[in-house]
Amino acid sequence: MADFAGVMQTAVLDRPVVDQTGLSGRFDFELKWTPDEFQFGGLRIKVPPPTENPDAPPDLFTAFQQQLGLKLEATKASVEILVVDHVEKPSEN
Repeated sequence: MADFAGVMQTAVLDRPVVDQTGLSGRFDFELKWTPDEFQFGGLRIKVPPPTENPDAPPDLFTAFQQQLGLKLEATKASVEILVVDHVEKPSEN
């Protein structure tokens, strides 16, 4: 689940994703949802406008609950970050 959270953070969502499921091991699943304009910014993919098709998959948050039994929720949590405060070219030794 930590790997999946990492993919969601890197490619799909525009904010940190922290795995708080406590689940370990490997899982094989398929998640179908209709993306919105705020998703996939990390991949620079242009998301098509929402469809009026009643058979279209649900939004990401609903799909998580319905298809995986998991809940995505905004919360405050500690996350690791990397801050680069200075960069210069290496000297010629």
